[in-house]
Amino acid sequence: MIRITADNKIPFLKGVLEPFAQVTYLPGSQIDRDAIMDSDALVVRTRTKCNSDLLSGTRVRFIGTATIGFDHIDTGFCNANNIRWTNAPGCNSTSVMQYIAAALMKISSESGLSLSRLTIGIVGVGNVGSKVQKLAQTLGMKVLLNDPPRQRKEKNDNFVSIEQVLEESDIITLHVPLIHGGKDNTFHLIDANTLDKVNKGAWLINSSRGEVVESDALKEALTGERLAGAVLDVWEKEPEIDIPLMHMAFLATPHIAGYSADGKANGTSMVVNELCRFFDLPLRDWFPSEVPEPADPLLAIDCHGKSHEEIAGRAISHSYNIMADDVRLRFDPSRFEKERENYPVRREFPSYSIELRDGTEEARNLISSLGFKLIG
Repeated sequence: MIRITADNKIPFLKGVLEPFAQVTYLPGSQIDRDAIMDSDALVVRTRTKCNSDLLSGTRVRFIGTATIGFDHIDTGFCNANNIRWTNAPGCNSTSVMQYIAAALMKISSESGLSLSRLTIGIVGVGNVGSKVQKLAQTLGMKVLLNDPPRQRKEKNDNFVSIEQVLEESDIITLHVPLIHGGKDNTFHLIDANTLDKVNKGAWLINSSRGEVVESDALKEALTGERLAGAVLDVWEKEPEIDIPLMHMAFLATPHIAGYSADGKANGTSMVVNELCRFFDLPLRDWFPSEVPEPADPLLAIDCHGKSHEEIAGRAISHSYNIMADDVRLRFDPSRFEKERENYPVRREFPSYSIELRDGTEEARNLISSLGFKLIG
C-alpha cells in the first residue's frame, strides 16, 4: 500500500483513501521532513512549504494541495525531481465571489452610494475574477478588467491597463496569484507608487495573497485618506498579521474568503481524484457524500418599497454574515490559524431558496442571476 501524509484539517478526507492506502493525518505545522520520510504522497494546505528542505531524501512522488494557490510549492524543485504536483484551480471561486458580494454590500452601506453608480476594477480575471465580473455586472456596476497574461493571449479590447484601473475605479479588487519577478510580477503590485495613482477615495479589496499589497504603503494610504477604506482577507506574514493595519481596515478577516463548505468539498475532491489517477487507485470521480446544509436555507423577502440592491443585499447577507468573521478576528488576532481551522459552515448562494413577496420580474431575474434558487 502507498503511504500518504495529509493535513488533518482538510475537510471530508478522513476515511476516503484508507481502503487503498496507509494514511497519516498531522497538523500542518507538524508535516516536516522526518514525518514524511517514508511517504509516497502529501495532501496539504497552504501552510506546508513543499520545497527542498521538506522533500529532499524522501520518497514523495505526489503532492496535492487542496487550494487554488500553489506558491507554497517549489514547482521547479518538484519538476526537476519527478514529483507530480497538483492544485485545485477554481475550487473555491464561487466562495470568494460570495465574500466579495458581501463586502460590496457593506461598502455600499458605508458610502451611501448605490453600487450601480460605482466603477469596480478587477485585477486578475481568472476563475475568481470572472465570477466577480459577472457579479458586478449583475449588480449594475461599471467594470474595468486588468489581466496582462489574458490580454496578451486573447488580443482583444476587453482589458485595460493597471493605471486606468487605479485612476478610474471606485473599488479595486485583487484576484491574482503571487508571482515573484518577471513581466507578470504581483509581489507588492500595490505599493506606494501604485497607491499614489489611485482615484482618491477609492476602496481596496484584497482576497488574493497578502504579499500582493505592501502593508506599510497601504497604511500610509489609509492614514492619508488616499483610500476610503480597505477590505483585507489576506495579509503579509500570515498568521502573524499587522495589527495596526487590521485596526485600520474597514473589514478584516482571517484568509477565509474561499472557505465555504462547497469550496472545501470541491478542493478535496479535485486532489483526491488526481491522486487516485496518479497511483491508479480504484476510486473515480469521488465527491463528498454529505456537505452540511445551511442553518436557514429558506428566506422570504418582502420587496415592497425596496430597491433591487436592497433585495440583493438581503439575500447575500442571509447567506453570509461577513461581519461575524471580522469580529472574531478583531477580538483575538492571535487565533488567526484557529479561526481558519475551525471555520463555521458557510454555504454558497445555490444552497438558499428565496421567496420574493411582491417582487417584480426584474427582481426575480436579479436574484436568479446571483445564483439563488427562487421559490413561489
